[in-house]
Amino acid sequence: MPERTFSGGTAPRSRKIALTPTATVYLALVVLLVVGSVLVALKGGVLLDQGGILTILTRATALGLIAVGQTLVIVTGSLDLSVAYLVGLCSLVAAETMAGSGAMVVPGVLLAVALAAVVGLVNGLVITVLKANAFIATLGVALVLRGYLEHNYTGPAGSVPRSFQHLGYDRIGPVPVAALLVLLVAAGAWWYLRRTRGGYHMYAVGGDVEVARLSGVRTGRTIVTAHVLCSVAAGLAGVFLAARLGSGAPYVGTDAGYDLESIAAVVLGGTALAGGRGGVVGTVGGVLLLATLDTVFDDLAVDPFFKDVVRGVVLVVAVALYARRRSSRRSA
Repeated sequence: MPERTFSGGTAPRSRKIALTPTATVYLALVVLLVVGSVLVALKGGVLLDQGGILTILTRATALGLIAVGQTLVIVTGSLDLSVAYLVGLCSLVAAETMAGSGAMVVPGVLLAVALAAVVGLVNGLVITVLKANAFIATLGVALVLRGYLEHNYTGPAGSVPRSFQHLGYDRIGPVPVAALLVLLVAAGAWWYLRRTRGGYHMYAVGGDVEVARLSGVRTGRTIVTAHVLCSVAAGLAGVFLAARLGSGAPYVGTDAGYDLESIAAVVLGGTALAGGRGGVVGTVGGVLLLATLDTVFDDLAVDPFFKDVVRGVVLVVAVALYARRRSSRRSA
């Protein structure tokens, strides 16, 4: 939400240039690209050649879809821990429905997205009707999905037709077609949050749910809508991964850690975990930052443990800086 400032009777002598969280994450991305390019060059490689750009954007695609949806629920003051298992389940539903037949592509995609919407609806209703904490509610749904996957699958299942795999591999120059679709989804989410009444209601509910309710906002409907949209985004990520893999994979979401990764990308992008602040533009920057970090680490053959440590430190530092900035503004 745009922030308002109030001025007194005397004009200030100088104005400080304050970076917004969104500007900060993109500045950090530029710095990382420069530093990463130098480090990779010292090892004899090139970070930003066509292959490197393709790797970064491909890594950002699935995470970007999930993080955009996660942004909507976090803006409302909620969160969703079930997305990782939902990604795996939707990849299986899409691949098993298609069963290698080009004629079943549309039913497969629609069925996967519809299932995702139902899971999001369940998440939203458990939170709003049963008054369960969002963390516990979505964790419970995640455990239900995990139980189903573990009971019914031991490995990849189903198959997608070769024509559908173009979604996962086709590109325009170094830019994957799927990455362009992610930008389209992000643009739609930005428009919804910034230009529609439903989007304003999400910010209002995230800012103060009781004030929003007293102002006439249907808070329950707003939270349910956010969870449905978040789950649909996770379902689309599952469909994309089925196109990449050629089949459904039950643990493709959890192996990549998309639940916590998506939350990290949203927080890095400047969206407040308490809700009411932030947006999709910053989230896209957070996703690109994490994808670039992973690509640099892989090019440098960094130990996976050290990689996780650095990612954790980056996240903690980012959250601490944002919290300190808000505290400074309140005390000013």
